[in-house]
Amino acid sequence: MVFERLPPVCAAVLFAAISGLPSFAQKAAPSREPSVQQAIGWVESGRCSEALPVLKRSLPRVLDKQVKYHAEMAVVRCAMAVDDEEIATQTLLHLKRDSPNDPEVLYIATHYFSELGMRASQELEAAAPNSFQAQKLQAESFESQGKNDEAAAIYSKILADNPKTPGIHYRLGQIELAKAGASGATDDAKREFEAEIAVDPLNASAHFVLGELARRANDWDEAVKEFSRAAKLDVGFSEAYLALGMSLAASGKFAEAISPLQSYVKMEPGDPAGHYQLAIAYSRTGDKDGAARELALQTQAASAHPATDTAEGHSAHP
Repeated sequence: MVFERLPPVCAAVLFAAISGLPSFAQKAAPSREPSVQQAIGWVESGRCSEALPVLKRSLPRVLDKQVKYHAEMAVVRCAMAVDDEEIATQTLLHLKRDSPNDPEVLYIATHYFSELGMRASQELEAAAPNSFQAQKLQAESFESQGKNDEAAAIYSKILADNPKTPGIHYRLGQIELAKAGASGATDDAKREFEAEIAVDPLNASAHFVLGELARRANDWDEAVKEFSRAAKLDVGFSEAYLALGMSLAASGKFAEAISPLQSYVKMEPGDPAGHYQLAIAYSRTGDKDGAARELALQTQAASAHPATDTAEGHSAHP
């Protein structure tokens, strides 16, 4: 026979074609992967169980930005529907990175991360209702509602049970500052922040607030000490550098003020306050060119942010 001289595989194919039987090659051919567009369409019709695996496999190979955007949005929708928190979170973070100002992405992220936070708080309450973490979460909720007395009572209870719990004296200090308001009676707040540092010496925010309280009292040496500590503990704490430079300048140490103010304007080039304060320091040390340059930058920044105060308006680091 003619196909006896053919290689075995070819002979099998030829025999199958003649006889009408399915060939080995036909049986081995893989099924075609559905397209990304098909999977996106499945999501629209609620077929997430079918669409999600296809989209997860296909996304790394998608190059078209619009197709990738819609595919990622479909992944988020399905992952949220099936409670796949890991995939939903990862994909939302990718979307925020690639489309940082997209209103729909921001809307979905706001609701989803809020939902995740709510779930986590419920899990904490169920798993450890008597833990200080659960109590702290409840107190923070009261604070957000302006119920400071209720929050303070819970914080005080936490400290009674666990005196070395970090962050609690800091929260009580913030409540005392809110109570003081315009009266300026900050002694109780100061004691809480000092107590926080005794528990957690590395709390840069507590050091910053103590520096701010000293600055308001014109205690420049104390302000410089606390602001310096805050900046060393948290090198990304830009406001600590500004406050340190302003305090040094206020005490007449203009040459020493230049370095922290330079650090601040590098971190916050769009803030007129830093350029204004640095211009003053340059001017008082005889650097007229530096002063002129910073004043020009201050004017430029102020035109972009007209509501910014050049001397104040900087809150404590969160």
